[in-house]
Amino acid sequence: MSAETNLRDAQSVLEIIGLPRPQLNERSALTLLSLMNLRPDYAWSDAENPLMGITPMMDWMRTHYGKEYAPNTRETIRRQTMHQFVEAGVALYNPDDPKRPVNSPKAVYQIEPHFLAALRTFGTDAWSAEIADFLKRQRSLVDRYAKEREQNRIPVTLTNGKTLTLSAGDHSELIRDIIEDFAARFVPGGILVYAGDTGEKWGYFDEGLLADLKVDPGSHGKMPDVIIYDRKRNWLVLIESVTSHGPVDGKRHDELTRLFSSSAAGLVYVTAFPSRAIMGKYLSEIAWETEVWVADSPSHLIHFNGDRYLGPHNI
Repeated sequence: MSAETNLRDAQSVLEIIGLPRPQLNERSALTLLSLMNLRPDYAWSDAENPLMGITPMMDWMRTHYGKEYAPNTRETIRRQTMHQFVEAGVALYNPDDPKRPVNSPKAVYQIEPHFLAALRTFGTDAWSAEIADFLKRQRSLVDRYAKEREQNRIPVTLTNGKTLTLSAGDHSELIRDIIEDFAARFVPGGILVYAGDTGEKWGYFDEGLLADLKVDPGSHGKMPDVIIYDRKRNWLVLIESVTSHGPVDGKRHDELTRLFSSSAAGLVYVTAFPSRAIMGKYLSEIAWETEVWVADSPSHLIHFNGDRYLGPHNI
């Protein structure tokens, strides 16, 4: 075997299993080889199925095939190769912990077992029958894994009775608490405008309502994790969900103020924490004229100074 032969064969396999043309490239071939730990001097019968994250894959490609990818290529591999591998049912996402957050640095992938069995016969008389058998069951595997991923999503009940689902993880669980608990207590009758999802660009977004309030975020900045509109008081409540990243500090306060500067509604800034222990880590960073809510003490609100309690402040 040689590096060139393995790359050519890997691309051939990707074509056989029906991946779109944008994935029939060297990057995707190297990704497949890394997931198999198929080094240049290995035979396909030696294929393995280690759990691998994107960065370890890139390190493996450099070490064994001399291919150096820039650090920012990590997202390209995730979105333009691994996403398609998972959707095609040939790779599993976090099989060791399906509830691991989408944006977790511990996220890993693994070759699907039935596909691995077929790959180990590549180049032998058994290959045609094995890959045909895999392709025959591929659709059912795709459906099964999609159903399993959906079961691990977090359901959120909206005030209108509809249900939204978010990607698994602590961040999404806190977003659910904000929508179902914080809003019910402190913004009764509030209308959900936006809820972010670590697995998708927009988890939920009522663009029409935000446009009615004269706000067009476009690509001018990062949205807060949750936005709730209080029609009765004409407040737009901007909420950051903090599990591993920072609260509404002075810098974030200024960013949100600029992003929503055209708002016809008054702006209220809230930082939500899952617990007081986590809040304690960020106390020195929280901006004045903001509010803090803690999910494990849901009936309380912590007010950081200002000329009134919960409500917008004129700056």
